[in-house]
Amino acid sequence: MQNLMDPAVLFFVLGVGAGLLRSNLEIPPPISKFLSLYLLMALGLKGGFSIAHSGLTGEVVLVLACAVLLSLLIPLIAYGLLRRTLAPLDAVAVAATYGSVSAVTFVTATQYLEHQGIAYGGYMAAAMALMESPAIILAILAANQLRQHSKTPLREIFRESMTDGAQVVLVGAMLIGILTGDAGREAMQPFSADLFKGMLAFFLLDMGLMTAKSLPQLRNHSAWLLCWSLGAPLVHAAMACGLTVVAGLEIGDSILLVVLAASASYIAVPAVLRHAIPEANPGIYLGMSLGITFPFNILIGIPLYSKVVPYVQGLTG
Repeated sequence: MQNLMDPAVLFFVLGVGAGLLRSNLEIPPPISKFLSLYLLMALGLKGGFSIAHSGLTGEVVLVLACAVLLSLLIPLIAYGLLRRTLAPLDAVAVAATYGSVSAVTFVTATQYLEHQGIAYGGYMAAAMALMESPAIILAILAANQLRQHSKTPLREIFRESMTDGAQVVLVGAMLIGILTGDAGREAMQPFSADLFKGMLAFFLLDMGLMTAKSLPQLRNHSAWLLCWSLGAPLVHAAMACGLTVVAGLEIGDSILLVVLAASASYIAVPAVLRHAIPEANPGIYLGMSLGITFPFNILIGIPLYSKVVPYVQGLTG
């Protein structure tokens, strides 16, 4: 319940409530897009400033390696299970959605850790950036293999994944943070740090409204998909938790890696899938990720992972 007392999370609850009550409250799409880009820019800058301050240490490389490994394992395992119950291309789309990550879930988790006084490395933003694209690339390759007659060139797949606007802002801001270092941090403090909490609250209000709108899309689908939407984050979190123990990562970094593994994309991946795999049903993969998994992680998952990870590391330490 403590996470519910965070103003940003309460704005998310407000948005869900307003949407379910069919209020005429709405955030204009251009403002919503600006808020999304602002959060990614601020997050990228924070990660860049941190890497500039600490350097590319062995710890940073280890965290990034763990992130890449998870981003490859999760969609492959998910597809292997989902293809037993879903149409092949729907299985590919859902696996890609859950194999990628949610930037807003990650940002909310960083705010939660700061509120709890748990330190983490700003380079975790780089881990998030690395975890966004592998699932998209694997999904398009799998879809091409299933279709056989329609093949998207590998070069086009990489271009589409790496030039997505959100990815460009995140990675570009991180590079700017690395180049400008402490001087850049001080110059950008009022915009990228002081305003961050308010901007996140506003964006989560919009996400709450979107969540309420996406729930009806799941009405005609099986209860098994509901179970997957709630069970997959826990399974993926357990996989990541075990990996962090083996790798010996710090608690704050471990929690954020677990949150990333447990999250599901509802912006970047669906945007690509609508064009790359139009045969897949958006009502399934978007309804699951945004309608169920996202609110589960925001309201329950983040505080749960934040308690379980230190406990598990304490048992194995």
